[in-house]
Amino acid sequence: MSDTTRERTTDTAESTGSPGEVFGAFLKLGLTSFGGPVAHLGFFREELVARRGWLSEPAYANLVALCQFLPGPASSQVGMAIGLMRAGLAGMAAAWVAFTLPSALLMLGFAYGFVAADKAGIGGGWLAGLKVAAAAIVADAVLGMARNLCPDRERRTLALLAAAAATLLPGALGQVGVILAGGLIGLALLSVEPTHVPAPGRHLPGRTASIAALLTFAGLLVALPLLAATHPGLALFDTFYRAGSLVFGGGHVVLPLIEAEVVHPGGVTREAFLAGYGAVQAMPGPLFSFAAYVGAIMPSAPNGLTGGLIALIGAFLPSALLVYGALRFWTALAAQRRVRNAVAGINAAVVGLLGAAFWDPVVSSSLTSPRAVALALLAYLALALWKVPAWAVVAGAALAGALLL
Repeated sequence: MSDTTRERTTDTAESTGSPGEVFGAFLKLGLTSFGGPVAHLGFFREELVARRGWLSEPAYANLVALCQFLPGPASSQVGMAIGLMRAGLAGMAAAWVAFTLPSALLMLGFAYGFVAADKAGIGGGWLAGLKVAAAAIVADAVLGMARNLCPDRERRTLALLAAAAATLLPGALGQVGVILAGGLIGLALLSVEPTHVPAPGRHLPGRTASIAALLTFAGLLVALPLLAATHPGLALFDTFYRAGSLVFGGGHVVLPLIEAEVVHPGGVTREAFLAGYGAVQAMPGPLFSFAAYVGAIMPSAPNGLTGGLIALIGAFLPSALLVYGALRFWTALAAQRRVRNAVAGINAAVVGLLGAAFWDPVVSSSLTSPRAVALALLAYLALALWKVPAWAVVAGAALAGALLL
């Protein structure tokens, strides 16, 4: 097939296939896509647009724009959307499972290894090294998000105010309040220029099914906190469902949202939490697979494999419901000035939220000695200036921690 023919057949994103084909393509991506969400989108484009010709450049750009607009992990949402448009609901499920499975299994394995090492009294230096790597990675994420999401004085001001508010009002309610306030301030004070959004193809969920998915998303967000007290499994699911529903701006924002829920006296320790967050940076696939690790190491049932699966599904379900529900309405939604302004305010607020989390718990828990500070600076230098892959920075920091800390 010539390039011209391929472009013509895929320009409306109508190329179809089987769930098995989708699973195979995304399993390859789940095994090889290192580097975080931005890198994942590049891998997706190369494999699914340039090599396989499943959809056109404009159609792919449209999906990326939608998934950056919605809360949740953008790269996983783009994968879900492509699977949906390629092979229906089964294709959507196949894309998510295949892309997430490798990193989720690795993080579950790390959780069991961490628990075993903790019981055996093995840890110390390598664990401190993972925490230092987390500090370097979060610093890079905060600065990168600030450049992209706070390009003007108004949004930088909003981000700094959000950081101050999140520092003074710790906990889940304070963070939700910061996000809501950011949206309201953006709605009232910001003015974001519109961008062209190409219409998606005709292979879309029906209007009734789309509305049902959005209502289900909202209904669970309201109902789960009310049901959480009835069963510990529902409480765990609620924690990660809310985190997955409120992650604007990138997967790194899941750090403060989950930390506020699970790190407390009698819960997951800060050391264990930050070790897992550092380790997930070395994995291929989505950062949200961190949820499997946290669910597995919870101190009380459900934990282990069951807790990991509950947390993982809870974290990703909001994304699936939002992508399925919003795809049909995306072009009209993005054209609304008030919606754009509110989302810009939310994005600026989450930069401040992540900045506050960089101080506590990341810096306060990991940079506790001159050697740790020096190692963190070297890790940041390698990551931000020399563009060393995150997995190599994590591995190097763990090794250096074992030798020096």
